Amino acid sequence: MRLSFGRARQLADEGVLGLNKRNGDYILRFNARSRYPLVDDKLRTKQLALAANLAVPPLYGVIRTHHDIRLLPEIVRDHPQFVLKPAHGSGGDGIVVIAGRSGSRYRTISGALLDAGELAHYLSNAINGQFSLGGIQDVVIVEYMVKFSPVFESLSYQGVPDVRIIVFRGYPIMAMVRLPTRISGGKANLHQGAVGAGIDLSSGRTLDGVLGTEVITHHPDTTNPIAGVRVPAWDTILDIAARCYELTGLGYIGVDIVLDRDRGPLILELNARPGLAIQIANRQGLLRRLQICEQRADFDAPAAERVAFARREFAHPVRGAA
Repeated sequence: MRLSFGRARQLADEGVLGLNKRNGDYILRFNARSRYPLVDDKLRTKQLALAANLAVPPLYGVIRTHHDIRLLPEIVRDHPQFVLKPAHGSGGDGIVVIAGRSGSRYRTISGALLDAGELAHYLSNAINGQFSLGGIQDVVIVEYMVKFSPVFESLSYQGVPDVRIIVFRGYPIMAMVRLPTRISGGKANLHQGAVGAGIDLSSGRTLDGVLGTEVITHHPDTTNPIAGVRVPAWDTILDIAARCYELTGLGYIGVDIVLDRDRGPLILELNARPGLAIQIANRQGLLRRLQICEQRADFDAPAAERVAFARREFAHPVRGAA
Protein backbone atom coordinates (compact mmCIF):
# COMPACT_ATOMS: atom_id res chain seq x y z
CA MET A 1 0.00 0.00 0.00
CA ARG A 2 1.05 3.61 -0.48
CA LEU A 3 1.11 6.16 2.30
CA SER A 4 -2.24 7.95 2.02
CA PHE A 5 -3.12 11.47 3.12
CA GLY A 6 -4.74 9.88 6.16
CA ARG A 7 -1.50 8.08 6.98
CA ALA A 8 0.46 11.32 6.56
CA ARG A 9 -1.99 13.07 8.87
CA GLN A 10 -1.61 10.26 11.38
CA LEU A 11 2.17 10.68 11.29
CA ALA A 12 1.77 14.40 11.88
CA ASP A 13 -0.46 13.70 14.87
CA GLU A 14 2.19 11.32 16.20
CA GLY A 15 4.87 13.99 16.23
CA VAL A 16 6.81 13.79 12.98
CA LEU A 17 10.11 15.67 13.06
CA GLY A 18 10.53 17.89 10.00
CA LEU A 19 13.79 18.84 8.31
CA ASN A 20 13.89 22.45 9.50
CA LYS A 21 13.06 21.56 13.09
CA ARG A 22 15.63 18.76 13.05
CA ASN A 23 18.29 21.14 11.78
CA GLY A 24 17.46 24.08 14.04
CA ASP A 25 16.31 22.50 17.29
CA TYR A 26 18.51 19.41 17.40
CA ILE A 27 21.47 19.34 15.03
CA LEU A 28 22.43 23.02 15.39
CA ARG A 29 21.69 23.02 19.13
CA PHE A 30 23.35 19.76 20.17
CA ASN A 31 26.02 19.08 17.52
CA ALA A 32 29.00 21.42 17.82
CA ARG A 33 30.58 21.97 14.40
CA SER A 34 34.00 21.40 15.92
CA ARG A 35 33.07 17.76 16.56
CA TYR A 36 31.84 16.95 13.04
CA PRO A 37 35.28 15.70 11.91
CA LEU A 38 34.99 12.89 14.47
CA VAL A 39 32.21 11.32 12.42
CA ASP A 40 32.74 12.75 8.93
CA ASP A 41 36.13 11.01 8.79
CA LYS A 42 35.49 7.26 8.94
CA LEU A 43 39.11 6.51 9.76
CA ARG A 44 39.02 8.86 12.75
CA THR A 45 35.72 7.33 13.89
CA LYS A 46 37.24 3.86 13.73
CA GLN A 47 40.26 4.95 15.75
CA LEU A 48 38.05 6.57 18.41
CA ALA A 49 35.87 3.47 18.69
CA LEU A 50 38.88 1.21 19.09
CA ALA A 51 40.26 3.45 21.84
CA ALA A 52 36.87 3.21 23.62
CA ASN A 53 36.83 -0.59 23.28
CA LEU A 54 33.89 -0.52 20.86
CA ALA A 55 33.93 -3.12 18.08
CA VAL A 56 34.47 -2.06 14.46
CA PRO A 57 35.44 -3.96 11.29
CA PRO A 58 39.20 -4.67 11.61
CA LEU A 59 41.46 -2.28 9.72
CA TYR A 60 43.92 -3.85 7.27
CA GLY A 61 45.57 -0.70 6.00
CA VAL A 62 45.16 2.84 4.63
CA ILE A 63 45.92 4.12 1.12
CA ARG A 64 46.88 7.75 1.76
CA THR A 65 48.70 8.79 -1.43
CA HIS A 66 48.95 7.75 -5.06
CA HIS A 67 52.33 6.27 -4.21
CA ASP A 68 50.62 4.00 -1.64
CA ILE A 69 48.39 2.39 -4.29
CA ARG A 70 51.18 -0.04 -5.11
CA LEU A 71 51.00 -1.30 -1.50
CA LEU A 72 47.47 -2.69 -1.86
CA PRO A 73 48.49 -6.24 -2.94
CA GLU A 74 50.69 -6.54 0.15
CA ILE A 75 48.01 -5.10 2.45
CA VAL A 76 45.44 -7.69 1.29
CA ARG A 77 47.86 -10.56 0.71
CA ASP A 78 46.32 -12.60 3.53
CA HIS A 79 42.79 -11.27 3.00
CA PRO A 80 41.01 -12.61 -0.10
CA GLN A 81 37.92 -10.65 0.98
CA PHE A 82 38.10 -6.97 1.91
CA VAL A 83 36.40 -3.59 1.58
CA LEU A 84 37.76 -0.35 0.11
CA LYS A 85 36.08 2.70 1.62
CA PRO A 86 36.81 6.43 1.10
CA ALA A 87 37.21 7.94 4.57
CA HIS A 88 35.08 10.97 3.71
CA GLY A 89 32.51 9.27 1.45
CA SER A 90 28.78 9.60 2.02
CA GLY A 91 25.73 7.49 1.23
CA GLY A 92 27.84 4.47 0.37
CA ASP A 93 29.44 6.22 -2.61
CA GLY A 94 32.81 4.83 -3.62
CA ILE A 95 32.68 1.70 -1.47
CA VAL A 96 34.06 -1.37 -3.26
CA VAL A 97 33.50 -4.80 -1.72
CA ILE A 98 35.90 -7.50 -2.88
CA ALA A 99 34.43 -10.95 -2.23
CA GLY A 100 37.29 -13.04 -3.64
CA ARG A 101 39.89 -13.52 -6.36
CA SER A 102 39.87 -15.08 -9.79
CA GLY A 103 43.46 -15.54 -10.90
CA SER A 104 45.06 -12.10 -10.81
CA ARG A 105 41.73 -10.28 -10.80
CA TYR A 106 39.52 -9.18 -7.92
CA ARG A 107 35.86 -10.27 -7.80
CA THR A 108 33.36 -7.77 -6.38
CA ILE A 109 30.31 -8.77 -4.36
CA SER A 110 28.18 -8.39 -7.52
CA GLY A 111 30.43 -10.79 -9.47
CA ALA A 112 32.25 -8.19 -11.59
CA LEU A 113 35.97 -8.80 -12.11
CA LEU A 114 38.50 -5.97 -11.72
CA ASP A 115 42.13 -6.21 -12.74
CA ALA A 116 44.94 -4.44 -10.88
CA GLY A 117 44.82 -1.48 -13.28
CA GLU A 118 41.10 -0.91 -12.79
CA LEU A 119 41.45 -1.06 -9.02
CA ALA A 120 44.39 1.36 -9.15
CA HIS A 121 42.28 3.75 -11.25
CA TYR A 122 39.48 3.59 -8.68
CA LEU A 123 41.92 4.25 -5.82
CA SER A 124 43.42 7.21 -7.66
CA ASN A 125 39.98 8.75 -8.19
CA ALA A 126 39.03 8.15 -4.55
CA ILE A 127 42.22 9.81 -3.27
CA ASN A 128 41.51 12.76 -5.56
CA GLY A 129 38.15 13.22 -3.78
CA GLN A 130 35.71 11.86 -6.37
CA PHE A 131 33.55 10.27 -3.65
CA SER A 132 34.26 12.54 -0.68
CA LEU A 133 32.11 15.23 0.88
CA GLY A 134 32.93 18.48 -0.89
CA GLY A 135 35.39 16.76 -3.23
CA ILE A 136 38.23 17.11 -0.75
CA GLN A 137 41.44 15.08 -0.99
CA ASP A 138 40.78 11.75 0.67
CA VAL A 139 42.30 8.50 1.90
CA VAL A 140 40.98 4.98 1.36
CA ILE A 141 40.41 2.56 4.21
CA VAL A 142 41.12 -1.12 3.56
CA GLU A 143 39.14 -3.19 6.04
CA TYR A 144 37.49 -6.49 6.91
CA MET A 145 34.53 -7.57 4.78
CA VAL A 146 31.54 -8.08 7.06
CA LYS A 147 29.91 -11.51 6.83
CA PHE A 148 26.34 -10.68 7.67
CA SER A 149 24.36 -12.61 10.22
CA PRO A 150 22.23 -15.44 8.80
CA VAL A 151 19.20 -13.95 10.57
CA PHE A 152 18.89 -11.49 7.67
CA GLU A 153 19.74 -13.95 4.91
CA SER A 154 16.10 -14.27 3.90
CA LEU A 155 15.65 -10.48 3.84
CA SER A 156 18.61 -9.24 1.87
CA TYR A 157 19.76 -9.16 -1.73
CA GLN A 158 23.56 -9.61 -2.02
CA GLY A 159 24.67 -6.81 0.33
CA VAL A 160 24.99 -6.42 4.08
CA PRO A 161 21.99 -5.09 6.05
CA ASP A 162 22.69 -2.56 8.76
CA VAL A 163 20.86 -1.19 11.79
CA ARG A 164 20.43 2.60 12.06
CA ILE A 165 19.72 3.98 15.55
CA ILE A 166 18.97 7.63 16.27
CA VAL A 167 20.61 8.64 19.56
CA PHE A 168 19.66 11.82 21.43
CA ARG A 169 22.10 12.88 24.15
CA GLY A 170 22.97 9.25 24.79
CA TYR A 171 19.41 7.88 24.57
CA PRO A 172 18.50 5.52 21.70
CA ILE A 173 15.12 6.82 20.54
CA MET A 174 14.33 5.04 17.26
CA ALA A 175 15.79 2.21 15.17
CA MET A 176 15.42 0.52 11.81
CA VAL A 177 17.18 -2.11 9.76
CA ARG A 178 18.07 -1.28 6.15
CA LEU A 179 17.76 -4.25 3.84
CA PRO A 180 19.56 -4.30 0.46
CA THR A 181 17.54 -5.04 -2.67
CA ARG A 182 18.20 -5.71 -6.33
CA ILE A 183 17.19 -2.11 -7.07
CA SER A 184 19.68 -0.74 -4.52
CA GLY A 185 22.47 -2.81 -6.07
CA GLY A 186 22.98 -4.67 -2.82
CA LYS A 187 23.54 -1.46 -0.84
CA ALA A 188 21.77 -0.72 2.45
CA ASN A 189 20.82 2.76 1.27
CA LEU A 190 17.15 3.82 1.33
CA HIS A 191 17.67 6.53 -1.31
CA GLN A 192 19.01 3.91 -3.71
CA GLY A 193 16.11 1.51 -3.18
CA ALA A 194 16.85 -0.47 -0.01
CA VAL A 195 13.98 -1.46 2.27
CA GLY A 196 13.74 0.19 5.69
CA ALA A 197 12.05 -1.80 8.46
CA GLY A 198 11.34 -0.27 11.85
CA ILE A 199 12.53 -2.06 14.97
CA ASP A 200 10.70 -2.14 18.29
CA LEU A 201 13.27 -0.70 20.72
CA SER A 202 11.98 -2.83 23.59
CA SER A 203 12.11 -6.27 21.99
CA GLY A 204 14.42 -5.83 19.01
CA ARG A 205 11.80 -7.25 16.65
CA THR A 206 11.27 -5.86 13.16
CA LEU A 207 8.08 -4.16 12.01
CA ASP A 208 6.80 -4.02 8.44
CA GLY A 209 8.99 -2.39 5.82
CA VAL A 210 8.90 0.67 3.63
CA LEU A 211 10.22 0.94 0.07
CA GLY A 212 10.26 4.57 -0.97
CA THR A 213 6.85 5.75 0.25
CA GLU A 214 5.21 2.33 -0.03
CA VAL A 215 4.57 0.23 3.07
CA ILE A 216 5.40 -3.41 2.30
CA THR A 217 5.10 -6.64 4.25
CA HIS A 218 7.49 -8.81 2.20
CA HIS A 219 10.97 -8.24 0.79
CA PRO A 220 10.63 -7.43 -2.94
CA ASP A 221 13.35 -9.88 -4.01
CA THR A 222 13.27 -12.73 -1.50
CA THR A 223 9.45 -12.48 -0.97
CA ASN A 224 9.92 -13.34 2.71
CA PRO A 225 7.91 -11.52 5.42
CA ILE A 226 9.74 -8.60 7.00
CA ALA A 227 8.00 -8.16 10.35
CA GLY A 228 8.66 -10.25 13.44
CA VAL A 229 12.38 -10.98 12.97
CA ARG A 230 14.29 -10.69 16.24
CA VAL A 231 17.57 -8.82 15.80
CA PRO A 232 20.37 -10.78 17.54
CA ALA A 233 22.46 -9.17 20.31
CA TRP A 234 19.92 -6.37 20.68
CA ASP A 235 21.12 -5.52 24.20
CA THR A 236 24.66 -5.08 22.89
CA ILE A 237 23.53 -3.01 19.91
CA LEU A 238 21.63 -0.56 22.12
CA ASP A 239 24.55 -0.31 24.53
CA ILE A 240 26.96 0.47 21.68
CA ALA A 241 24.60 3.11 20.29
CA ALA A 242 24.17 4.80 23.69
CA ARG A 243 27.94 4.89 24.30
CA CYS A 244 28.54 6.67 20.99
CA TYR A 245 27.36 9.86 22.72
CA GLU A 246 30.42 9.85 24.99
CA LEU A 247 32.53 8.77 22.03
CA THR A 248 31.72 11.86 19.97
CA GLY A 249 30.13 14.47 22.23
CA LEU A 250 27.44 14.90 19.55
CA GLY A 251 23.93 15.10 20.98
CA TYR A 252 21.94 14.06 17.90
CA ILE A 253 23.48 11.31 15.78
CA GLY A 254 22.72 8.27 13.68
CA VAL A 255 24.66 5.16 14.67
CA ASP A 256 25.01 2.50 11.95
CA ILE A 257 25.79 -1.00 13.18
CA VAL A 258 26.25 -4.24 11.24
CA LEU A 259 25.83 -7.74 12.59
CA ASP A 260 28.75 -9.91 11.65
CA ARG A 261 28.29 -13.68 11.61
CA ASP A 262 31.47 -14.28 13.59
CA ARG A 263 32.24 -11.00 15.39
CA GLY A 264 28.77 -9.82 16.41
CA PRO A 265 27.73 -6.14 16.30
CA LEU A 266 30.26 -3.77 14.71
CA ILE A 267 30.06 0.02 14.35
CA LEU A 268 30.00 0.78 10.64
CA GLU A 269 29.85 4.58 10.82
CA LEU A 270 28.30 7.54 12.63
CA ASN A 271 26.29 10.36 11.11
CA ALA A 272 25.89 13.88 12.52
CA ARG A 273 22.99 14.61 10.14
CA PRO A 274 20.88 11.42 10.08
CA GLY A 275 17.90 11.40 7.74
CA LEU A 276 14.25 11.34 8.70
CA ALA A 277 12.99 8.32 6.74
CA ILE A 278 13.34 6.24 9.90
CA GLN A 279 9.99 7.77 10.95
CA ILE A 280 8.25 6.26 7.94
CA ALA A 281 9.86 2.89 8.61
CA ASN A 282 8.51 2.98 12.18
CA ARG A 283 5.30 4.81 11.32
CA GLN A 284 5.91 7.02 14.33
CA GLY A 285 7.42 10.46 14.71
CA LEU A 286 10.76 11.29 16.27
CA LEU A 287 9.58 14.55 17.80
CA ARG A 288 7.41 12.96 20.45
CA ARG A 289 10.25 10.71 21.56
CA LEU A 290 12.67 13.62 21.65
CA GLN A 291 10.23 15.58 23.80
CA ILE A 292 9.80 12.63 26.19
CA CYS A 293 13.57 12.55 26.65
CA GLU A 294 13.79 16.29 27.25
CA GLN A 295 10.98 16.13 29.82
CA ARG A 296 11.85 12.93 31.71
CA ALA A 297 15.39 11.74 30.97
CA ASP A 298 18.40 12.05 33.25
CA PHE A 299 21.17 13.06 30.89
CA ASP A 300 23.80 12.30 33.51
CA ALA A 301 22.69 8.67 33.76
CA PRO A 302 25.09 5.88 32.70
CA ALA A 303 24.56 4.10 29.39
CA ALA A 304 22.79 1.09 30.92
CA GLU A 305 20.15 3.32 32.54
CA ARG A 306 19.67 5.31 29.36
CA VAL A 307 19.05 2.10 27.41
CA ALA A 308 16.58 0.84 30.04
CA PHE A 309 14.69 4.15 29.82
CA ALA A 310 14.49 3.95 26.03
CA ARG A 311 13.25 0.36 26.03
CA ARG A 312 10.58 1.21 28.59
CA GLU A 313 9.37 4.49 27.10
CA PHE A 314 9.60 3.65 23.40
CA ALA A 315 8.20 0.12 23.24
CA HIS A 316 6.48 -0.31 19.90
CA PRO A 317 4.42 -3.50 19.54
CA VAL A 318 4.83 -5.33 16.25
CA ARG A 319 1.89 -4.70 14.00
CA GLY A 320 0.90 -5.37 10.44
CA ALA A 321 0.61 -2.83 7.66
CA ALA A 322 -2.91 -1.55 8.15
